[in-house]
Amino acid sequence: MSTPATDLPALSKVMLPMGSFPALPGTTLFKEALDAMAAAKLGIVTVVDGDGKLVGVLTDGDVRRKLLKVQKPFAAFFADDVADHMTQNPVSVRHDSGLADAVALMEAKRVWDLPVVDANGTLVGLVHLHPVVKALMEGRA
Repeated sequence: MSTPATDLPALSKVMLPMGSFPALPGTTLFKEALDAMAAAKLGIVTVVDGDGKLVGVLTDGDVRRKLLKVQKPFAAFFADDVADHMTQNPVSVRHDSGLADAVALMEAKRVWDLPVVDANGTLVGLVHLHPVVKALMEGRA
């Protein structure tokens, strides 16, 4: 039985807040970005400019594809800036969007994580599939 979209919690109720996932400047070393990804136990780091605006993401899938495409030793990547390997202009969702819209976008783009931005493009959170599923399973949705 499906849950009507009107019964879903607000996006802000299930998104990960700032500080609970990596939001790094583009000049962060690639190795540091991988360390941050591992420490957060997420498959993503977000990349922001000096004003906190989302400029890119680096996912574990991006890393895998880059390693297969670029012919240089893995250790050579460590000294690169994360901006050299991030996905620019990533898919994101506005903070005032509905959860159903965010989940539909995640499904369409086949992603587990979706950055949440305000009207100015400033990163304000991250929708991760696990909290969404947990909310649905616990009946909060």
